[in-house]
Amino acid sequence: MKIEVKKCELNNSNINAVIKLSEKWESEDLTYGYCANEKSDLIGNDLFLAYLNDKIIGCLFGKCSVLNETITPIDKGAKCFEINEIYVKEIYRSQGVGKALFEYTENYYKQNVDYITLSTATKNYKSILHFYIEKMDMSFWSAKLFKKI
Repeated sequence: MKIEVKKCELNNSNINAVIKLSEKWESEDLTYGYCANEKSDLIGNDLFLAYLNDKIIGCLFGKCSVLNETITPIDKGAKCFEINEIYVKEIYRSQGVGKALFEYTENYYKQNVDYITLSTATKNYKSILHFYIEKMDMSFWSAKLFKKI
């Protein structure tokens, strides 16, 4: 499988494709409180798309910022790329698509940011820990747990 990842413009075609992916994500009920994106959710973000034979099979988007305060463990003034969302169509998961999106993004920003960050509200924490910590070499920072009683 030859996956191609590209940084893409936020044009109507790409925005509509990401909205369709996010509608699929919402229907899968994988993430607590997830709602499909609207166009306004994407404006101002950098967009990366994964393609297989010119067909979009995944996306990653987020934005760069400079921290105006220290947040443990990252110091004030650090340049960060915050991943807002990364999604891969279900039939392409565990085939390197998410890894390709993440690595492309990391290489794209390597000279311009100090950190890549993200938050998750996934219902499958084991897969997230495996992917981000074991495969993508991220560090664990924080967790908020809950128990309904």
